[in-house]
Amino acid sequence: MKKIVVLLFAAAAFISCNNLGENEFVIKGTVDGIENGKLAILETQDETGMGLKATDSAIIKDGKFEFKGTTTEPELRFVQVETVQGKAVFILENGEINMKIYKDSVNKTEIGGTFNNDQFSKYNKEQGAIQKKIAGYRKNNMDKMQTAIQSNDTVTVNALKDGFTKLQEELNAYNVKYSEENPKAFISVLMLENMFYQPNADIEKIKRIYTNLDKSVQETKPGKKIGEMIANHNAAEVGKAAPEFSAPNPEGKMVSLKESLGKVTIVDFWASWCAPCRKENPNVVALYAEFHDKGLNIIGVSLDKEGDAQKWKEAIAADKLTWTQVSNLQYWNDPIAKKYNVQSIPATYLLDANGKIVAKDLRGEELKAKVQELLGS
Repeated sequence: MKKIVVLLFAAAAFISCNNLGENEFVIKGTVDGIENGKLAILETQDETGMGLKATDSAIIKDGKFEFKGTTTEPELRFVQVETVQGKAVFILENGEINMKIYKDSVNKTEIGGTFNNDQFSKYNKEQGAIQKKIAGYRKNNMDKMQTAIQSNDTVTVNALKDGFTKLQEELNAYNVKYSEENPKAFISVLMLENMFYQPNADIEKIKRIYTNLDKSVQETKPGKKIGEMIANHNAAEVGKAAPEFSAPNPEGKMVSLKESLGKVTIVDFWASWCAPCRKENPNVVALYAEFHDKGLNIIGVSLDKEGDAQKWKEAIAADKLTWTQVSNLQYWNDPIAKKYNVQSIPATYLLDANGKIVAKDLRGEELKAKVQELLGS
């Protein structure tokens, strides 16, 4: 009897050692054919949202690797195996995540073990079948399309484009259906974000699906982002009054949009780190020099990062931006950018004398012509 009790205590101790805390995760991965000592690297999106950065690494031994840590909510993550082309994609969340990577075909990585990774695996399998059809259609019709273009056979070209469009619509319909039928899955909110960036996005449909998402999904970072995008979608549309705002200038003084208005005003979203913005700045400088005396005002709103005030000021001086500049130094979390639903920069809003938005994202000669029209010059 005493021996049985000891064994039970030992078993309980073993189980408790393998239980994970509320916010803890463990990733147990395998990858065959990789020599001992190579690294598996855990990655996340960087601050720009355009690249990736490493957050952890693990040494591969006997084809196995493991990561441990804590996380407060689900998020998309990546595993890069040293010397292997491609990255394994999964959802980091609380629990034990299992991953089997195929070094010669990383896109076939098997993931599971937690709710969201099981859901992600199911999603990848189902949408992968549609993607395979799309890839096959492209491959089978590539020569036919090139021949039709060369011979100016518009009937064939249009027929092939229609076929591709139907397959793309099938994929889009699947994404919508998945989001509707899986309100507790983290991948559903990522599908909504993708839907938001589609041409002619159906905002009412996105709003309806979002409203039906589980609260735990709505409260994730991408969930909150979608909520803000829905709320602000129509706030800064052409024909509406530009949303009012105030923010610090380089000297720390609060400056408002209202006090910055001219006969014509450009609200220019940019940042010192944004190469396309910096490339466009000479054109804006020339425009301002030509039309400021006639009533053109500009207020620049920088999405520079916290701690980068000096870089912001140096960029203003280097690019000779002599008009009003403000920044909250909050990067993509800038409250003004959220009000205007800015998703990429440079972004410009052209206002009339009453502060009404009359055009968005005009460049070059098109912007100049509109400014001239509004100024009557």
